[in-house]
Amino acid sequence: MDTFAGIPDAAFQFYAELERNNNRDWWLEHKATYDAAVKGPLTLLLAELEPSFGAAKLFRPNRDIRFSLDKSPYKTAQGALAPTADGVGFYIQLSADGLLIGGGCHTQTPAQLTRFRSAVDAPSSGGALQSIVQDIEAAGFAVEGESLKTVPRGFDKDHPRAELLKHKSLTAGANVGQPGWLATPGAAAEVARRWEELRPLVNWISCFAAP
Repeated sequence: MDTFAGIPDAAFQFYAELERNNNRDWWLEHKATYDAAVKGPLTLLLAELEPSFGAAKLFRPNRDIRFSLDKSPYKTAQGALAPTADGVGFYIQLSADGLLIGGGCHTQTPAQLTRFRSAVDAPSSGGALQSIVQDIEAAGFAVEGESLKTVPRGFDKDHPRAELLKHKSLTAGANVGQPGWLATPGAAAEVARRWEELRPLVNWISCFAAP
Protein backbone atom coordinates (compact mmCIF):
# COMPACT_ATOMS: atom_id res chain seq x y z
CA MET A 1 0.00 0.00 0.00
CA ASP A 2 1.23 3.51 -0.82
CA THR A 3 2.25 5.75 2.06
CA PHE A 4 1.75 9.49 2.34
CA ALA A 5 4.79 11.37 1.03
CA GLY A 6 3.49 14.93 1.07
CA ILE A 7 1.43 17.23 -1.12
CA PRO A 8 3.35 18.28 -4.23
CA ASP A 9 3.56 21.81 -5.62
CA ALA A 10 1.73 20.49 -8.67
CA ALA A 11 -1.48 20.42 -6.61
CA PHE A 12 -1.48 24.19 -6.18
CA GLN A 13 -0.37 24.79 -9.76
CA PHE A 14 -3.30 22.64 -10.87
CA TYR A 15 -5.79 24.91 -9.10
CA ALA A 16 -4.10 28.09 -10.29
CA GLU A 17 -4.53 26.87 -13.87
CA LEU A 18 -8.07 25.63 -13.22
CA GLU A 19 -9.09 29.13 -12.15
CA ARG A 20 -8.16 30.30 -15.64
CA ASN A 21 -9.51 27.25 -17.49
CA ASN A 22 -12.64 26.11 -15.67
CA ASN A 23 -14.18 23.97 -18.38
CA ARG A 24 -14.76 20.29 -19.05
CA ASP A 25 -12.21 19.94 -21.86
CA TRP A 26 -9.38 21.33 -19.73
CA TRP A 27 -10.39 19.18 -16.76
CA LEU A 28 -10.41 15.99 -18.80
CA GLU A 29 -7.04 16.84 -20.31
CA HIS A 30 -5.54 17.40 -16.83
CA LYS A 31 -7.47 14.82 -14.79
CA ALA A 32 -4.36 12.67 -14.44
CA THR A 33 -2.67 15.60 -12.65
CA TYR A 34 -5.68 15.96 -10.35
CA ASP A 35 -5.56 12.26 -9.49
CA ALA A 36 -1.79 12.19 -8.91
CA ALA A 37 -1.22 15.56 -7.23
CA VAL A 38 -4.49 16.25 -5.41
CA LYS A 39 -6.81 13.28 -4.90
CA GLY A 40 -4.11 10.66 -4.34
CA PRO A 41 -1.98 12.54 -1.77
CA LEU A 42 -5.02 13.83 0.14
CA THR A 43 -6.51 10.33 0.30
CA LEU A 44 -3.27 8.98 1.76
CA LEU A 45 -3.00 11.91 4.20
CA LEU A 46 -6.52 11.39 5.50
CA ALA A 47 -5.91 7.64 5.88
CA GLU A 48 -2.88 8.44 8.05
CA LEU A 49 -4.90 10.83 10.21
CA GLU A 50 -7.90 8.50 10.51
CA PRO A 51 -6.81 6.66 13.70
CA SER A 52 -6.79 9.96 15.63
CA PHE A 53 -9.57 11.92 13.93
CA GLY A 54 -11.86 9.39 12.28
CA ALA A 55 -12.63 8.60 8.68
CA ALA A 56 -12.74 11.57 6.33
CA LYS A 57 -14.39 12.05 2.98
CA LEU A 58 -13.16 14.07 0.00
CA PHE A 59 -15.78 16.38 -1.46
CA ARG A 60 -16.76 16.02 -5.10
CA PRO A 61 -14.74 18.25 -7.45
CA ASN A 62 -17.85 19.13 -9.46
CA ARG A 63 -19.91 22.19 -8.59
CA ASP A 64 -23.70 22.03 -8.28
CA ILE A 65 -24.62 24.61 -10.92
CA ARG A 66 -28.37 23.93 -11.11
CA PHE A 67 -29.36 27.09 -9.22
CA SER A 68 -26.20 29.15 -9.70
CA LEU A 69 -25.54 32.01 -12.10
CA ASP A 70 -21.91 30.84 -12.17
CA LYS A 71 -21.89 27.88 -14.55
CA SER A 72 -18.20 26.98 -14.15
CA PRO A 73 -18.33 23.20 -13.64
CA TYR A 74 -15.50 22.59 -11.16
CA LYS A 75 -14.65 23.77 -7.68
CA THR A 76 -11.41 25.73 -7.47
CA ALA A 77 -10.52 24.00 -4.20
CA GLN A 78 -10.49 20.43 -2.94
CA GLY A 79 -11.99 20.04 0.51
CA ALA A 80 -12.34 17.11 2.87
CA LEU A 81 -14.12 16.65 6.20
CA ALA A 82 -13.57 14.19 9.04
CA PRO A 83 -17.01 14.43 10.69
CA THR A 84 -17.63 14.06 14.41
CA ALA A 85 -21.35 14.86 14.24
CA ASP A 86 -23.83 16.04 11.63
CA GLY A 87 -22.27 19.11 10.03
CA VAL A 88 -19.34 19.17 12.48
CA GLY A 89 -15.77 18.00 12.12
CA PHE A 90 -12.17 18.59 11.09
CA TYR A 91 -11.64 20.23 7.72
CA ILE A 92 -8.82 20.55 5.20
CA GLN A 93 -8.71 22.30 1.83
CA LEU A 94 -6.27 22.68 -1.06
CA SER A 95 -6.48 25.61 -3.47
CA ALA A 96 -4.19 27.91 -5.42
CA ASP A 97 -3.76 29.87 -2.18
CA GLY A 98 -2.26 26.87 -0.38
CA LEU A 99 -3.46 24.64 2.44
CA LEU A 100 -6.32 25.60 4.75
CA ILE A 101 -6.67 23.72 8.04
CA GLY A 102 -9.90 24.15 9.94
CA GLY A 103 -12.71 22.72 11.95
CA GLY A 104 -16.04 23.42 13.59
CA CYS A 105 -19.65 23.51 12.47
CA HIS A 106 -20.42 24.51 8.88
CA THR A 107 -24.18 24.01 9.00
CA GLN A 108 -26.79 23.57 11.70
CA THR A 109 -30.37 22.39 11.59
CA PRO A 110 -32.95 24.50 13.45
CA ALA A 111 -32.89 21.99 16.33
CA GLN A 112 -29.09 22.07 16.48
CA LEU A 113 -29.10 25.86 16.44
CA THR A 114 -31.54 25.95 19.36
CA ARG A 115 -29.30 23.62 21.39
CA PHE A 116 -26.22 25.62 20.40
CA ARG A 117 -27.73 28.90 21.59
CA SER A 118 -28.93 27.37 24.83
CA ALA A 119 -25.42 26.05 25.50
CA VAL A 120 -23.86 29.43 24.69
CA ASP A 121 -26.36 31.12 27.00
CA ALA A 122 -25.61 28.82 29.96
CA PRO A 123 -22.79 30.26 32.10
CA SER A 124 -20.82 27.01 32.43
CA SER A 125 -20.92 25.69 28.85
CA GLY A 126 -21.01 29.15 27.32
CA GLY A 127 -18.04 30.28 29.37
CA ALA A 128 -16.14 27.18 28.30
CA LEU A 129 -16.79 27.96 24.62
CA GLN A 130 -15.70 31.56 25.09
CA SER A 131 -12.42 30.36 26.57
CA ILE A 132 -11.94 27.83 23.74
CA VAL A 133 -12.49 30.51 21.11
CA GLN A 134 -9.98 32.83 22.79
CA ASP A 135 -7.36 30.06 22.86
CA ILE A 136 -7.97 29.19 19.22
CA GLU A 137 -7.63 32.80 18.13
CA ALA A 138 -4.40 33.09 20.13
CA ALA A 139 -3.13 30.02 18.24
CA GLY A 140 -3.55 31.85 14.95
CA PHE A 141 -6.94 30.64 13.73
CA ALA A 142 -9.59 32.95 12.34
CA VAL A 143 -12.96 32.29 13.99
CA GLU A 144 -15.73 32.71 11.44
CA GLY A 145 -19.10 31.38 10.37
CA GLU A 146 -22.48 32.67 9.29
CA SER A 147 -23.63 35.24 11.81
CA LEU A 148 -26.65 37.45 12.50
CA LYS A 149 -26.28 41.21 12.69
CA THR A 150 -28.02 41.31 16.07
CA VAL A 151 -28.46 39.00 19.05
CA PRO A 152 -31.24 36.48 18.30
CA ARG A 153 -34.70 37.07 19.73
CA GLY A 154 -35.11 35.93 23.31
CA PHE A 155 -31.61 36.86 24.46
CA ASP A 156 -30.41 40.05 26.10
CA LYS A 157 -28.69 42.35 23.59
CA ASP A 158 -26.07 42.99 26.29
CA HIS A 159 -25.45 39.27 26.85
CA PRO A 160 -21.81 38.61 27.87
CA ARG A 161 -21.48 36.18 24.95
CA ALA A 162 -23.57 38.18 22.49
CA GLU A 163 -21.13 37.68 19.60
CA LEU A 164 -21.20 33.91 20.00
CA LEU A 165 -24.99 33.91 20.21
CA LYS A 166 -25.14 35.62 16.81
CA HIS A 167 -23.44 32.67 15.13
CA LYS A 168 -25.56 30.34 13.02
CA SER A 169 -22.42 28.34 12.23
CA LEU A 170 -19.05 28.44 13.96
CA THR A 171 -15.78 27.55 12.29
CA ALA A 172 -12.09 28.24 12.76
CA GLY A 173 -9.42 28.04 10.09
CA ALA A 174 -5.85 28.95 9.24
CA ASN A 175 -4.44 29.17 5.73
CA VAL A 176 -0.84 28.02 6.15
CA GLY A 177 0.02 28.65 2.50
CA GLN A 178 2.66 26.39 0.95
CA PRO A 179 5.34 25.85 3.61
CA GLY A 180 8.31 23.60 2.89
CA TRP A 181 7.00 20.77 5.07
CA LEU A 182 3.88 20.41 2.95
CA ALA A 183 5.71 18.41 0.27
CA THR A 184 7.14 15.98 2.86
CA PRO A 185 5.73 13.10 4.92
CA GLY A 186 5.93 15.45 7.92
CA ALA A 187 2.85 17.27 6.62
CA ALA A 188 0.69 14.65 8.34
CA ALA A 189 2.10 15.56 11.74
CA GLU A 190 1.68 19.27 11.05
CA VAL A 191 -1.98 18.88 10.08
CA ALA A 192 -2.56 16.63 13.10
CA ARG A 193 -1.01 19.25 15.38
CA ARG A 194 -3.32 21.96 14.08
CA TRP A 195 -6.36 19.71 14.25
CA GLU A 196 -5.50 18.91 17.86
CA GLU A 197 -5.54 22.65 18.59
CA LEU A 198 -9.05 22.70 17.13
CA ARG A 199 -10.26 19.58 18.95
CA PRO A 200 -11.71 21.49 21.95
CA LEU A 201 -13.92 23.53 19.60
CA VAL A 202 -14.98 20.51 17.55
CA ASN A 203 -15.73 18.49 20.69
CA TRP A 204 -17.73 21.32 22.28
CA ILE A 205 -19.92 21.75 19.22
CA SER A 206 -20.28 17.98 18.76
CA CYS A 207 -21.70 17.66 22.28
CA PHE A 208 -24.65 19.83 21.34
CA ALA A 209 -25.06 18.81 17.70
CA ALA A 210 -26.71 15.49 18.50
CA PRO A 211 -30.17 15.36 20.17
